[in-house]
Amino acid sequence: MEDVLEVYHRPYDPARPVLCVDEASRQLIGETRTPVPAAPGRLGRFDYEYVRNGTANLFLVSNPLAGSRYVEVTQRRTAVDFAKLLKVIADELYAEAEKVVLVMDNLNTHKLASLYQAFEPHEARRLWERFEVHYTPKHGSWLNMAEIELSVLARQCLKQRFADRASLEAAVLAWQVQRNERGVEIDWQFTAQDARIRLKHLYPSLPS
Repeated sequence: MEDVLEVYHRPYDPARPVLCVDEASRQLIGETRTPVPAAPGRLGRFDYEYVRNGTANLFLVSNPLAGSRYVEVTQRRTAVDFAKLLKVIADELYAEAEKVVLVMDNLNTHKLASLYQAFEPHEARRLWERFEVHYTPKHGSWLNMAEIELSVLARQCLKQRFADRASLEAAVLAWQVQRNERGVEIDWQFTAQDARIRLKHLYPSLPS
């Protein structure tokens, strides 16, 4: 835990950006009847019945100090999907960075092995060496600032129904562009000292 908190209190360095990565699943829901749009003095109407059209996955990459985020919608969230996301981060989004500092949870796909499933060994190793990885502890996913962005995304963008991946991608992209243009940062306040006081039950007890 203190390892992640130390990372969060590093000064902003564009050569070594600190990124938080997380993912969430979204159910795709189609309408059985055409919704009635809202009008002056009348709320919009939607039938309670719906059609399940599968699910989509949302990868979210948050750069909390720079006030930017990137969301990628995929059909699944397999090891290969995650590996491809890392390649986008390393070679497209942050190609100029000396090293990319990643904070993420300890999911089984968040490993070097995922890159070896997606790419040739030399490419897998090259990509992994572009990152400095820090994992949140077990039951400590709340330490991942990407969860804050996912919560905002859910409140501001995902309350409506999306029948297919294309409509979900369009809505998420519009949200991403608008929020990035505003440059919304995350002001993280929780420190290692706070953890030692408020969460001291998590620390081992030393003999007196």
